[in-house]
Amino acid sequence: FFALFQQITVSLMMCVGTAVIGSLQFGYNTGVINAPQKIIEKFINETWFNRYGDQISPNSLTAIWSIAVSIFSVGGIFGSFSVGLFVNRFGRRNSMLMANVLAFIAAALMGFSKMARSWEMLIIGRFVVGLYSGLSTGFVPMYVGEVSPTSLRGALGTLHQLGIVIGILIAQVFGIEFIMGNDKLWPLLLGFTFVFAVIQCILLPLCPESPRFLLINKNEENKAKTVLKKLRGTTDVSSDMQEMKDESRQMMREKKVTILELFRSHLYRQPLIIAVVLQLSQQLSGINAVFYYSTRIFENAGVKQPVYATIGAGVVNTAFTVVSLFIVERAGRRSLHLLGLLGMAGSAVLMTIALALLEKLSWMSYVSIAAIFSFVAFFEIGPGPIPWFIVAELFSQGPRPSAIAVAGFSNWTANFIVGMCFQYVEVSRKNDQGKPLDLIFVFVK
Repeated sequence: FFALFQQITVSLMMCVGTAVIGSLQFGYNTGVINAPQKIIEKFINETWFNRYGDQISPNSLTAIWSIAVSIFSVGGIFGSFSVGLFVNRFGRRNSMLMANVLAFIAAALMGFSKMARSWEMLIIGRFVVGLYSGLSTGFVPMYVGEVSPTSLRGALGTLHQLGIVIGILIAQVFGIEFIMGNDKLWPLLLGFTFVFAVIQCILLPLCPESPRFLLINKNEENKAKTVLKKLRGTTDVSSDMQEMKDESRQMMREKKVTILELFRSHLYRQPLIIAVVLQLSQQLSGINAVFYYSTRIFENAGVKQPVYATIGAGVVNTAFTVVSLFIVERAGRRSLHLLGLLGMAGSAVLMTIALALLEKLSWMSYVSIAAIFSFVAFFEIGPGPIPWFIVAELFSQGPRPSAIAVAGFSNWTANFIVGMCFQYVEVSRKNDQGKPLDLIFVFVK
């Protein structure tokens, strides 16, 4: 452990920490829409009335809100497919820097939507920040992996997932009513993403470009060696240089595989199915329904302070992400993923039972809280971190970029389905008393 710790230099942590701000942005914009749902729905209703002189229908309100939530994933789909257009042309660091333009545009659109009395601006802003987040899910792990020593690549790579869950937690805390989750400050809550963008724009120019990009893509060996010396804190970087040269030769020998060739070849069929199914299991487990709508879920479960319960879920999410850092390399990927999904299924059943008995037993609201906390904890044990890095382990250099694109598309598409459909499922599953029989139906589905 001490030997590994010695490899962590100030320059390395500066690069990794600055890059992970992009992951934090992704998490923040995933969770920020949760707490102020009622307030924003009120804004949509008032805007509709000012335009048309009539109250908005419940179906129209549900549709607009669902689009505002799920359009984030549509932007993510386009962003994840566009990663390759940037990283090989402009470099990893410069691509992250350029992507912040999208964060500023999104912050302006969402931040001024109330002033402009336009829920359309809110929806467009969510799409733009989704585009930014889709790009970040490609840029950040790539840059972190390429500046990290081989022995630390796995540990530092998991900081991408940690950044995401910390971002979600920050959004949940800021969404408390007396902070920014109120009628006056909710536009600032959504537009706060510009602060993270400013910090990253200040710090990124102080970070070096990826040495792998400099050597393999730009053929600038001296610059790559200089950057490595700074990152490693030593003058002997021959092993790192040799590793990158070997990788370059491997890339030249192995033909680049397109997405169509990936689907056509029987050689890649099994790993492709595994990669896609893992991505689908992550999102169709319903975890983002918790991040998008947990305040509403806790409210329907009879929790008196649903916002604080949502923050509790964020704390559990962050804590078990840290736990997963220590066990993911010790246990098998398959075992952890199956254990996580099994635990999530059990938690979903427990919550369904708690909600069904809520009218007769008021203390079942505490059971529902425990069920969601357990649901989130089991997610971070396996289904949370594993799908993000399993693709790189399943594919060699040639088909890896196409496989990552297909896996990212699958993940974001499933994310969109959950975000768009959850509210309709919730409404359709209510009993005569107006309480949901099983809000968790979408999780099991």
